[in-house]
Amino acid sequence: MYCGQVLDVENLSVDHVQPRMRGGDGSLGNVVTACRGCNTRKAGRPLWRFLADDAEARRNFFRLARYVHPRHLKAVAEELARQGVPIPESCPETP
Repeated sequence: MYCGQVLDVENLSVDHVQPRMRGGDGSLGNVVTACRGCNTRKAGRPLWRFLADDAEARRNFFRLARYVHPRHLKAVAEELARQGVPIPESCPETP
């Protein structure tokens, strides 16, 4: 998801858009697949913070996150905008 690589399923991990430790749930709209490296780099940080630090991950997330709950997409985009981080045009919920 974040690095944009296409990997076999055995090389993917599940990442929570809104981390469980921050109140996120396990619903399909709150999870994406990520390579283990990206999932480890994101760790328990809020997604907006991870994406703010990695322009490639930001572009890939908004391009590929088709099944993430719209409320999560909107919240991430709004926080990035508040922080002055450019939001990709592919973001469906650009504030």
